[in-house]
Formats: sequence, structure tokens, C-alpha cells
Amino acid sequence: MIEATNGINKKNGIIFNIQRYSVHDGPGIRSIVFLKGCPLTCQWCANPESQHRQPELAYNDYKCIGTSECQYCLTICPAGAIQKNQDKIRIDRKLCTNCDLCADSCPSKALNMYGKSMSVNEVLDTVEQDSIFYSRSGGGMTLSGGEPLLQADFATELLKEAKRRRINTTIETCGYADWEKVEQVCQYVDNILFDIKSMNSNKHKEFTGVPNEKILDNFQRLCNRFPNTPITVRTPVIPGFNDTEQDIVAILNFIKGIPQVRYELLGYHRLGEPKYIYLGKDYLLSGVKPMAEDRLAVLKKLVQEHLGDKH
Repeated sequence: MIEATNGINKKNGIIFNIQRYSVHDGPGIRSIVFLKGCPLTCQWCANPESQHRQPELAYNDYKCIGTSECQYCLTICPAGAIQKNQDKIRIDRKLCTNCDLCADSCPSKALNMYGKSMSVNEVLDTVEQDSIFYSRSGGGMTLSGGEPLLQADFATELLKEAKRRRINTTIETCGYADWEKVEQVCQYVDNILFDIKSMNSNKHKEFTGVPNEKILDNFQRLCNRFPNTPITVRTPVIPGFNDTEQDIVAILNFIKGIPQVRYELLGYHRLGEPKYIYLGKDYLLSGVKPMAEDRLAVLKKLVQEHLGDKH
């Protein structure tokens, strides 16, 4: 195996999860390969462990058995980043080098690393364990994140090898990358899941950290460059951000009439909130409740009226 420089090169990528038996991110039964790193910082992100490009340490104090019973992490940390906090511990993130020594030594798994370097073969060895389900359901492998395009060279090699092994391929992307990277990766996928969160660039930047012009431009170029590749545009409906009829209609007008495009609304949830605590981060939407089902149903009906069966 060729070792990665800083964890990433063409032969190695930083992966934080491989989720098997998924039926939500592409056709059939799929394995979702989550690549680390994202250019966006969406306030509602359900996978905060995906945002940073490199592996990072998480701490679940509910699993910690306490420093009166165990001090492995305190004694093994070479940087002094693990410190006592009453009977538990705290992590000084400024000192932590994410060396993984504390996580390896933790008997209760209260400490663990999000992300590890994996080769193309290592990823596909896991993915291929479910080949029988792919062949019977029309499923395969989906690259998600984070943003797979941030690891474009690795993603390309992974997709090429998957195609060689006759595995159906899908990518889930926010579309925020240089066009050359988008084209490089997407030539090896059978399906594209493309997020369009808002047509309002100022609002988009406020809630995700980046404007939307590059995303919208890449979407149009994708449709022109790969006219035979099915694209599903997905919008996570976030209260206070893009939850009005006007917000959704603006997106529908943008994608309407493109033959290979379907559209899907995703309801907001807070299932990822505990992971912010594990990483020592603040969840900015902690006071925001998920949208009521009847309200989401109104927006879905609006989509049906505009697009018919292409939703």
C-alpha cells in the first residue's frame, strides 16, 4: 500500500465511515463511503465529524468510566492535551495533535478518532462484502461526505476501480469545487445526488459559509457535460433558511425542463447534535425544531404540481 502524504493522495483517502445496507442515497441497497473534509460549514450539518479534512478526536463523556478508575489517556498523551475535569476529562483542542494514542488506550471507547487513512482496495474490500445485495437490488457504492470532491484524486481512483469491478457508482455532492475536479470525478459515476440548498446567494453564505454561484454554475455544466447521467437534486428544508414556498419555487424554476433531473425534499433533523458535543463544537441550530410533517407535505405537494412525476 502506498502511504499517503498527510493522509491523502491518489491511493489513500481519509474515510470516517462506511455505512452498509443503505437505501436512501442512490438506487437499491448501497454502501455509503463517507470521505472526510467539506468546503461548507452548514449550520444544520448532521455529520460535523465530516467537516475537517484530517482525522480528529471525539470524546463521549457518557462512556467515560472516570479518572478515579482509569487514567490511561492522561498518562499516554504526549502533548498534555488530555486534562482532568472533576472525575472526567477534557480535551485541550489547541494542544491535541490527533495522534490516536489516547483513543487506542481507552478501554471504554469514550475516546475515538473520526477518520482514518484507507486505500482503494481497503475500501472496496468492505464494499464488496455486500455484492449480492447490489446485484439483486440495483444498488452499489455511493461516495458521500463531507464532500468527496475535496479528495478528487482518491475519489477518482476509487470510482474507476469500482467500475472495473462492475459496482454501480453514485456521488453525493454539494457542488462546491473547481469544475475540473467535478468533471474528473463525475465521469465515473452512474448517478449524481446534487444538493441545491438555496437560490439566494447571500442567505446561502450566511447558513453554509459560501455563496452559491459556483454551485449553480457547476450544476448547469454537469447537466450539459453528462446529459445521460441521472441527477437527483436534493434540498434539505431548514426552518428559517429555505422553508418557504418562494424558496422552493425558485429552485424548481432553476431545474425545470432538464430531462435527466429529478427533485427531492429532505426534512431537517437533529440526529447529529450529540456529535458536536463529542467534538467540542457548538450546534448553532440547537433551538430549531424539525418542520412539522403537514408543513413539509405542503412543500412536497408544491413540488409535485411543478414537476409531476419527476420528484
